[in-house]
Amino acid sequence: MSVQPVPPPLDTPRTGYAPIGDLRMYYEIHGSGGTPLVLLHGGLFNIDLQFGEVLPYLAASRQVIAVDFQAHGRTNDIDRPLTTENLAGDVVALLQHLDVPRADLFGFSVGGAVALRLAITHPELVRKAVVSSVSFHPSGDRGENTDAVAELDVSMIAGTPMEQEYLAKSPHPERLQALLDKIAAYDHGVAGWSEDDIRGYAAPTLVTVGDCDMVKLEHVVRFLQLRGGDVNGDFDGVPASQLAVFPGSTHFFGMARTNLVQDVVLTFLDAPEPAS
Repeated sequence: MSVQPVPPPLDTPRTGYAPIGDLRMYYEIHGSGGTPLVLLHGGLFNIDLQFGEVLPYLAASRQVIAVDFQAHGRTNDIDRPLTTENLAGDVVALLQHLDVPRADLFGFSVGGAVALRLAITHPELVRKAVVSSVSFHPSGDRGENTDAVAELDVSMIAGTPMEQEYLAKSPHPERLQALLDKIAAYDHGVAGWSEDDIRGYAAPTLVTVGDCDMVKLEHVVRFLQLRGGDVNGDFDGVPASQLAVFPGSTHFFGMARTNLVQDVVLTFLDAPEPAS
């Protein structure tokens, strides 16, 4: 039986709310040193649900900024749809509010889509990006998840940690169904990124996925190829962008292998940046 390493103690974070129009975006700042790492959770999750197990490892050697997206965790909802574009704009505003000129990003699912959008559209803000369990084009997704999300209602998540966390932390716990409706419509009709878009942005990228995820494995291999990967590293060198496939991992439990996640993410972030 494998023995899980004891996580380092997590400090008491500095917390706050960034005023972004009508949005009051909740954030936590842990640790210190190095390029700040921004954590971006998935839909229906929040800081604690998505990153609670791995956060102590990440913050042991660097500053970590964790956020709750619109209508998630402690952040309020506003009269605006949930889209990758809107959430990415919130992150840009948060970084300006915190006076952070450049950061690393670690995003899962919806958060991975946000991280990818920022790497493409705001290259000046992003040093490295970890993009987890998300496709760059809808053709990379399995259809079952899209169909299931479209039918979400509160009875389907009754008694789950997502419901419990929402009711405990949301500024408006009575609006859970409204959040589910917004998630059902998330990025509906958005075309996705072209291969040239993926090939062309600057930030070294670690793509992670579960081996039985909602994102197809051939899609993430193509992602890697577009980023300069899938080469013979012994002869050509190890590319700046990399791929990690977590065994026995679904989309919902994509962060469950904490020891694997912290190892591959920290190794990638701590690697020297390639020469320009």
